[in-house]
Amino acid sequence: MSISPRQGERRSVPRVENTAGLSGFWRALGPGIVSGAADDDPSGIATYSIAGAQFGLAFLWTAFLTWPLMAAVQSMCARIGMVTGRGLMAVFRLRFKRPVLVVAAASLFVANTINVGADLSAMADVAQMLTRVSSHIWVVAFAASIGWATVRLHYRTIANALKWLAMVLIAYVITAFTLRPPWAAVAHATVIPVIPHHPSAWSMLVAILGTTISPYLFFWQTSQEVEVEKSQGRRRIVDREGATPEEIRIRKLDVGIGTFASNIAMYFIILTTALTLHAHGLTTLTTSREVASALRPLAGSFASSLYALGILGTGALAIPTLAGSAAYALAETFEWREGIDSQLKQAPAFYAAILAALGMGVFLDFANVNVVQALFWSAVINGILAPFLLVGLLMVATDRTLMHGQPSSRLGAATVILSTLVMFVAAVGMFLF
Repeated sequence: MSISPRQGERRSVPRVENTAGLSGFWRALGPGIVSGAADDDPSGIATYSIAGAQFGLAFLWTAFLTWPLMAAVQSMCARIGMVTGRGLMAVFRLRFKRPVLVVAAASLFVANTINVGADLSAMADVAQMLTRVSSHIWVVAFAASIGWATVRLHYRTIANALKWLAMVLIAYVITAFTLRPPWAAVAHATVIPVIPHHPSAWSMLVAILGTTISPYLFFWQTSQEVEVEKSQGRRRIVDREGATPEEIRIRKLDVGIGTFASNIAMYFIILTTALTLHAHGLTTLTTSREVASALRPLAGSFASSLYALGILGTGALAIPTLAGSAAYALAETFEWREGIDSQLKQAPAFYAAILAALGMGVFLDFANVNVVQALFWSAVINGILAPFLLVGLLMVATDRTLMHGQPSSRLGAATVILSTLVMFVAAVGMFLF
């Protein structure tokens, strides 16, 4: 293992050159904003919509319960990437046996591929609703466009595009406000948790937790820290080791803003569907297209269009994250060359994994696979995988040797321990309820 610089030092120019002013602050943000927004992918939007439709305001409180848990996990992943200069699976390789990593990487690839297929289908269904062009054509078009952009464009270009796409989450806030909610009842549901009392409510709570604290974001967050460094010329691991307190502070803020925006969107999606679908007895909707169509007569074409726009935008943001995180995990497990800034011929296996996930996603749509059932099994895989990955995160992030003298703070570790316990309970709950 290489010798790292002393804590707070860098071997070259700082990761964030100038954070003064609003423009400097915006440039400093990136991986945290993108990871947070990617959590609200079309599959997640469908989950939150169904929660609002079936249970009304009952699950509003979960948005604020899960925010600190999600933020702590993503901050820990960011610190690992910044301090070690490696992706998450590459760090795990220093601590765990390869067979364990192979199982984890394969499970992540399967779960992510199912999610890619579900998200492509959701985007295509909404596009068909807006244009009346067949959803199968849109599935191919979306997958081909995302695949081309991932292979051909540089990391900085992709990162900037994804960062701006995160702004689409505002659509859900606007949609909810157009409905003029009864704020007293909303405030009560927000601060007074309603504990589930029957199996379907417990299953929904498990789905919300699994959707919010998602394994693919662990890998994406860590790998993007490495990509940021590489884009600034630090190609060697030794040049990427260590991080200054200011860099860590900026990234914590970045992650905090990204995860907060994600959970605010989640909150207003539940609120919108509670005030419209649940209030009118429409509780059996199972897809984003059904929700968008049902909103039109209840909330108006403006609200329906905003909802649909959000699905298209978050899908374009989340699908590269899903496919990319699985590719990073596989590449680091099998020691393939990786990186979005690499050319196709330089990292063929890495890009093959991304394109394979997209291709299988298209196949799932054409095979008319039941999206709801597919997402259920994806949630099962993630629900089982997440707590074990969180244990691995804790073991790495608190190891002073692996972390070059910059381990996670006690507060951060304690919060991730709480997240781990919650996810273990959720995983058990999947089978008990």
